[in-house]
Amino acid sequence: MIRRLLYTIRWKLLLLFFGSILLTIVATGLLLLIAAVIYQTKGPYPIYTLLVFLEQTIGAFFVIVITALVLFPIFFVLLSHRSIRYLGEITQAVQLIAGGQFDTRIPVGSRDELGELAENINRMAAQLKTSIEEERRAEQTKNDLITSVSHDLRTPLTSINGYLGLIEQDRYRDEVELRYYVNIAYEKAQRLTVMINDLFEYTRTRGGGIKLRKTEINLVDMLGQLAAHFRYHLEVAGMECRLFFPEERMVIQADGDKLVRVFENLILNGIHYGQDGKYIDIRVRRENKEVVVDIINYGEPIPEKDLPYIFERFYRVEKSRSEQTGGSGLGLAIAKTIVELHGGEISVYSDTTRTLFEVRLELWQGQAPERMTESH
Repeated sequence: MIRRLLYTIRWKLLLLFFGSILLTIVATGLLLLIAAVIYQTKGPYPIYTLLVFLEQTIGAFFVIVITALVLFPIFFVLLSHRSIRYLGEITQAVQLIAGGQFDTRIPVGSRDELGELAENINRMAAQLKTSIEEERRAEQTKNDLITSVSHDLRTPLTSINGYLGLIEQDRYRDEVELRYYVNIAYEKAQRLTVMINDLFEYTRTRGGGIKLRKTEINLVDMLGQLAAHFRYHLEVAGMECRLFFPEERMVIQADGDKLVRVFENLILNGIHYGQDGKYIDIRVRRENKEVVVDIINYGEPIPEKDLPYIFERFYRVEKSRSEQTGGSGLGLAIAKTIVELHGGEISVYSDTTRTLFEVRLELWQGQAPERMTESH
């Protein structure tokens, strides 16, 4: 405590003040000593010279006062020069930061309040720079989102307007062609509905407008039921879903409705882009205190250059294929957000043999281990 007090600016100013007084006294004393020596060199003086001495002493007093008044500020300025110069550096740096030069940093040259002030200003400048960069990224993200939404919504809307315009103008040969136009317009309207719903859900998840209602869920049961729901889609695609489940229950605390959306997106993604491989594998395993779910398809691999961006909104490896399957480009982005809201992780790996989406979630530690029949 005492050591810290010695480094405060108050203590330094106090030292500067009394140091200046001490130096002033010493300098004035030296001047008096020199004056006395000079005066005494004249030898003994008679009584009448006492009045002259007193007169000279009074005059000397005023000289001493004036000298002290002159010397004190000089010594004070000399002793405080370093602190004043450092304060000037801080002021100049603050002006640069205020002008937008957020890379400006003040050297921390002392351990007193001025040094702490410099550290705080440096920290403030770094935080301001980070905040402004994040704000710019958010603004760019918003602009990109608006651009992407406008482009993706315009495409099906243009088709709907075009075919409905043909119908309105009776520009069709027969009822067969009429139904063909109506069917295309309906499909585009359905795609538009999917995109709007996905966009709404994405903005809710990213904007913090979604609240999780967590319950105890046996992930093995959930995935088994979900695979059964996709039986028709798999048959149409000519694919088979293989399940590799452990015997023990994998219980987690999660929002079932939101988590179902994650695995629906991953399974649909595997069906859309893995038809050539004929199989979709769903594997569940335990790793320490986590449950790991792998959704694997054996279709065309994802190019390595696309892997880092696969979970970004509106990102499509093959735009034309996504449009044909009715995808919005938001499914994987929504899945990633939901998994992260549950405190988990999602990642993707792809090579010439398979594409694997891996979801990691924390196991509920309160579960009681039970054995169950292995699923195939």
